Amino acid sequence: MENILAERTGKIDASGIRKVFALAAELSNPVNFSIGQPDFDVPGPLKEEAIKAIRGGLNKYSQTAGDALLKQKISELVKKEIGWDRPAVLVTSGVSGGLLLAFLVLIDPGDEVIIPDPYFVMYKHLVNMLGGKCVFIDSYPKFDLPVEKIEEATTDRTKMIILNSPCNPTGIVYSEDEIKALAELAAQKDVLILTDEIYEKFCYDGRCASIANYYDKTLLLRGFSKSCAMTGWRLGYAVAHESLKAVVEEMTKIQQYTFVCAPTPFQKAAMAAMDYDVTNFVDMYREKRDLLYEGLKDKFELIKPGGAFYAFVKAPSGIATPFVERAIENNVLIIPGSVFSEKDTHFRISYATSNDKIEQGVAILRKLA
Repeated sequence: MENILAERTGKIDASGIRKVFALAAELSNPVNFSIGQPDFDVPGPLKEEAIKAIRGGLNKYSQTAGDALLKQKISELVKKEIGWDRPAVLVTSGVSGGLLLAFLVLIDPGDEVIIPDPYFVMYKHLVNMLGGKCVFIDSYPKFDLPVEKIEEATTDRTKMIILNSPCNPTGIVYSEDEIKALAELAAQKDVLILTDEIYEKFCYDGRCASIANYYDKTLLLRGFSKSCAMTGWRLGYAVAHESLKAVVEEMTKIQQYTFVCAPTPFQKAAMAAMDYDVTNFVDMYREKRDLLYEGLKDKFELIKPGGAFYAFVKAPSGIATPFVERAIENNVLIIPGSVFSEKDTHFRISYATSNDKIEQGVAILRKLA
């Protein structure tokens, strides 16, 4: 079998998150802090838009780049919010699909990709699979944006810098000053920024700054999976300034031979989703954030999350995996930090669950501490 498989399969591991998620099915009513998936359902009016599209026969391929009206709506949003007059737009099969297409277009073997550590698990494995080199920039212990370290790590081989704010797994939201400083550095070095903003709606303590407001050589990825609970609908979009139009065109070309297009009826629902007010969901998750943080802060070392729905907590012993194993033995599913980092000192909690489960999980974790 070893001779059959392509070499690239050996460069990625099965997702540690999915392993724990699968384990949840074997436990009796666990506290599931493992999966980054909203605990609310797709809002009713958005379901109706999808049902209407399906019943109306909109079940065939869309254009590869996406439904024209949805693209226009995305363009109008970006023009208003970012100031790009003629953005290039591609509707993708989730932000994950956008990441794969972007990496396929941009990364050649040997290219260096700068990634603040901790990081979303997919970045590392996709870069490795394509023969690129991950350059991890340590942001412990506060998980601020390490601009000076990024500057020191930038070389002639640097192809891009990946930005993720609000961040998975830490829940950190980078400040506007940090974002501006990175934009200035990227401009000096003439390096592309890929900004993953899937959690941009989930900001609890003020506005989430986007580097796209300060730097045109930015590829912006957003989606609907988190804000509207459409994780299974696989809908996102990639947007770039007109000067990066070629990048989006090449992503669209590769989409022709991979995803073909994003799911057509759900693209119709996405148009309604762009106008849907998610304030109630954000308020609800701010309450969950506070419930978790207040419950753990005197027993664990953790930075209060400013966005997304994660907390990255230091294990009491300073080594996460044994603590995670003990937690799972006590019916609490958490993810070891080594899934998201070159270190194994922390564990990730997703508080996308009921308040009762948060309280139950906090009580168990406090005892284990």
